[in-house]
Amino acid sequence: MTSLKTTKNDLSVSGFISGLEGKQKKKDSNELVKLFESATGYKASMWGFSMIGFGSYKYKTHSGKQENEWPLTAFSPRGKNISIYIMPGVAKFEKQLKQLGKHKVGKGSCLYIKKLSDVDTQVLEKIIIASVKGIKQMYPDSK
Repeated sequence: MTSLKTTKNDLSVSGFISGLEGKQKKKDSNELVKLFESATGYKASMWGFSMIGFGSYKYKTHSGKQENEWPLTAFSPRGKNISIYIMPGVAKFEKQLKQLGKHKVGKGSCLYIKKLSDVDTQVLEKIIIASVKGIKQMYPDSK
């Protein structure tokens, strides 16, 4: 049985952000921390070495044999894009995504932006709030 590599830890969020390359990525990451904390009511914490998560929920794997913990929502400033994780899946937010601004979507829960100024942060905040509400309904024991 394998365990997740990306788990919540005590690494410093501000230390991680200060180590990022590029002024814009650092600025956007700091602004995203504020936006996510305001939208979720949870403090930022590191998950693995490159994901900043907010809150958590426990789920069972498809086999039902293992329980894992995952952030209610998160983001990761990677390479050319910032990955934003909308756990109920980005497809559920098609209407809001049309109003968001310049972005790309991946399979499942991934929303990609190049920089925060490319999107409407009020729309992004609404997506985050609705996404956390959706996960909490699916997993009532979330924290």
